[in-house]
Amino acid sequence: MDALPPFDVVRPRSLDEVIVARAAHGESRLLGGGTDLVVNIRRGIVAPPVLIDINGVPELRTIKADASAIEIGAAVTLAEVAAHPGVARHYLVVAEAAGHIAGPTHRNMGTVGGNLCLDTRCIYYNQSEWWRAANRHCLKTTGTVCHVAPKSRSVCFATFSGDLAPALLVFDAEIDIAGPAGRRTLPLADLYIGYARQDEPVTQTRGDGKYFLALRPGEFVTAVRAKNTPGLRSAYDKIRIRRSIEYPVTGVAVALRRDGDTLADLRVAFTGTNPRPVRLSGTAALCGGPLDARVLAGLDALVRDQIMAMKTTFTPGHYRRRVAGVLARRLVQRLFEVAY
Repeated sequence: MDALPPFDVVRPRSLDEVIVARAAHGESRLLGGGTDLVVNIRRGIVAPPVLIDINGVPELRTIKADASAIEIGAAVTLAEVAAHPGVARHYLVVAEAAGHIAGPTHRNMGTVGGNLCLDTRCIYYNQSEWWRAANRHCLKTTGTVCHVAPKSRSVCFATFSGDLAPALLVFDAEIDIAGPAGRRTLPLADLYIGYARQDEPVTQTRGDGKYFLALRPGEFVTAVRAKNTPGLRSAYDKIRIRRSIEYPVTGVAVALRRDGDTLADLRVAFTGTNPRPVRLSGTAALCGGPLDARVLAGLDALVRDQIMAMKTTFTPGHYRRRVAGVLARRLVQRLFEVAY
């Protein structure tokens, strides 16, 4: 295992001190649990000269959840989210997503902010330095070609694999952001710009697997919040090679509301498939009637149309897209049965 390169650690005690430290060290990275960042440093993928440890900042450690709303600070651990009674009672999909991440030791260390801003992954990117050098560096590091799609016109197809994002997207969550230029709030969906389209140039609002977050220089996520929807039932499930540690082949969050025999509301979001978490568009057209073959066929069509089939993991892309559809159908059927 490679030795870590040298770096300094700054330990601010307030959110204002984090902002000051971030502005003073332009190439710094925030350190929560370090379960992904430290691994990437050891592999030679990144080499920040300064790490800003945010675990001693009380403003980033808050967690509130009741029948009306949920709010979670960026430094709250995944284990704390999974075990919080208010989250489990009113936002089950969020608790299940947090409880599905990696293994118990990782959940005790990993944070909400880290998972929401998790680096995109690819079999050509998440390797040691000697492996990447021997196979030519990919577009996301120092190379010029995306090995997933060599003819992609300099578009990176690395995939987003965070579990919390799709779970929060079904509640139309918002995030708070802070940085040297001030603080702002935006919809969680707008944080992710990794569209990776070969027919569109990479811009500040339409990025790819390399440029997948809408954060401006020096900015970082401080909290995520969402309002509840009465009658909404939700759940999360995912497929991975091993039952722990592994990132998802695909993960799916589903929330729905049933009114008698009618599917009144349906929200479905995915991770592990595209350079951003994807909340399916078009699900409203499937509502207004019974949960029948028409609805399930329409759901399959939406998945096929919006879920990417690139081979960015050790499983074929078409397999990942098929699994995504199967998981979505199973969750929709199960939630519809228990929602009455």
